[in-house]
Amino acid sequence: MSAGFFGNAADYCRKLTTRSRSNFYYAFLFLPTRRREALEAVYAYCRLVDDVVDEDAPVAKKLEGIAGWRRELDLVYAGSSASAPTHPVSARLKAAVEEFAIRREDMEAVIDGCAMDIEKNRYATWDELRLYCYRVASAVGLMCVEIFGYSPERRAEVREYAIDLGIALQLTNILRDVAEDAVRGRIYLPSEDLRAFGVSEADLASGSPSRNGSAFRRLMQFQAIRARTHYVRARAAIPESERTQLVIAEIMGDIYYALLEKIEDSNFAIFGAKPTVRRRQKMAIALGKFAQAKWASAWSGLTHSSK
Repeated sequence: MSAGFFGNAADYCRKLTTRSRSNFYYAFLFLPTRRREALEAVYAYCRLVDDVVDEDAPVAKKLEGIAGWRRELDLVYAGSSASAPTHPVSARLKAAVEEFAIRREDMEAVIDGCAMDIEKNRYATWDELRLYCYRVASAVGLMCVEIFGYSPERRAEVREYAIDLGIALQLTNILRDVAEDAVRGRIYLPSEDLRAFGVSEADLASGSPSRNGSAFRRLMQFQAIRARTHYVRARAAIPESERTQLVIAEIMGDIYYALLEKIEDSNFAIFGAKPTVRRRQKMAIALGKFAQAKWASAWSGLTHSSK
């Protein structure tokens, strides 16, 4: 495949990532070129698979779109003698997979999670919701840590870190979007929790929690504590020595943790204008975390050279 094709594919992934201006965009800024391009390809892949689910189309068409991305993965992981991917994102994914050994099962998990959004709009238990969070978020983290890099002897801890951080990030998203999702007919909060706190689906879809405000806030605080627990577990999973290499994941974690705090500080006022982290704060978090990682790396080099 020509260098020109790969250049165009990289441009496609970069433009898709930049246009999204998501929380992840501010973490990408500090990566070396090869790792940034691989991460942009992973993000573009996840974005496009998710777009299949979000488009206004019949279920059959969405399922065909999901099947199409499964076929694309066949090409991504096929040997060099097989047909080359034709989609620009798939082309960059193939290059990323070959360089960073990204596991196919993690990429497939993202497709499985997006497929759940076609087939499910309610979650009976936390175990069901946790599986969804694992597929659409933790699996992304597991791909990303292969690109970021880590000490091989810490692989188990780093994978645990990625799983817990992914669940925390996805729960934060769910809390922010409770009202919007309910209007669209999707309720991610487990039904068992709604019953336990005395909140009905009608309360969530009403556009205002005023009918059952105190119960709603207790329910949301319970979910926020659950998310916070996963942030803490992620932070405890790996030693400080790994945080320098995983600084991009740390930036993403801190931005989403700031969003969780905004949601809590608003007393869960997510009906109407949703709590957000302003662009300036996102950049401040990214710059601060990157500077901290650089300082830690320099300090580690000094202490090792003095021994």
